[in-house]
Amino acid sequence: MFRSLALVAFAASLAAAPAVAQTKWDLPTGYPVSNFHTVNLQKFADAVKAGSGGKLEIVIHPNGSLYKANEIKRAVQTGQTPAGEVLMANLGNENPMFEVDGVPFLATSYDAGRKLYAAQKPYVEKILDGQGMKLLYAVAWPPQGIYSAKPVASVKDLENAPWRSYSPATARIGELLKAQSVTVQAAELAQALSTGKVVAMMTSSATGVDSKVWEQVKFYYDTQAWLPKNMVIVSKAAFDKLDKATQDLVLAEAAKAEAAGWADSQKVATDTKATLVQNGMTVQPPSAALAEGLAAIGKTMTEEWEKKAGADGAALLATFRK
Repeated sequence: MFRSLALVAFAASLAAAPAVAQTKWDLPTGYPVSNFHTVNLQKFADAVKAGSGGKLEIVIHPNGSLYKANEIKRAVQTGQTPAGEVLMANLGNENPMFEVDGVPFLATSYDAGRKLYAAQKPYVEKILDGQGMKLLYAVAWPPQGIYSAKPVASVKDLENAPWRSYSPATARIGELLKAQSVTVQAAELAQALSTGKVVAMMTSSATGVDSKVWEQVKFYYDTQAWLPKNMVIVSKAAFDKLDKATQDLVLAEAAKAEAAGWADSQKVATDTKATLVQNGMTVQPPSAALAEGLAAIGKTMTEEWEKKAGADGAALLATFRK
């Protein structure tokens, strides 16, 4: 009798146990569900869950709902959340190697952007490793252009304009333009435009579509200033808790997500500019005078960045320019 009871109890314990031990990672991002970065991120999460048979579930928290965009890296670094997506260029005050892709007119095409990423990546991985984190993948935004409520013929037309700043680089551009910089993250952009808090900014056509900027501004100048990248990072402590097979799966799916994200970015660049036009915006290249003024700003900022970044910065630029 006792043996029978023991067998029943053992069987019941097996039935109550989950078939697979599950790990859940919360992954915050500052961008809306519809943004191509977030769509790509969700596909990555779905592939990891399917490939691991449910052993690892990555839950995406979009639009700054779990942490604001500027809080995410710190949250991952301190173990408050296992993983997150952040804009590299926002971290320039922490280390200049993060922000080289935000230096205007250094890399102004997807091919150049990929080449710059290849030169930058080893430095970023080393910095993150020292902070207890790991780079999973990075994807570029479409090239950056200037949005304005009024026509812009030259840089003088932007003097004293309320200028959106979302990174050290965009703040410095505003300073060199003699504009009035106002810090506004992506999730707050539509409101800032509607209230006149911002009337001009430099960002991608994708962000413009996300925020329906045509409701407030009518001009987009396709300056192709730079291709900043979002990077997806994970706490090494969280990654190291995974078994080897799941670690390999995460890295393999991250590589696929990176390749898919860059391809998506190029398509989005074309499609979103078309969407701006369809919604009544004037989309055009910068005038010769505007291009000349912006190129001068780019030259100044490249020199400033190289000086700040020191020997590593000089080495990175030398690799990129080969």
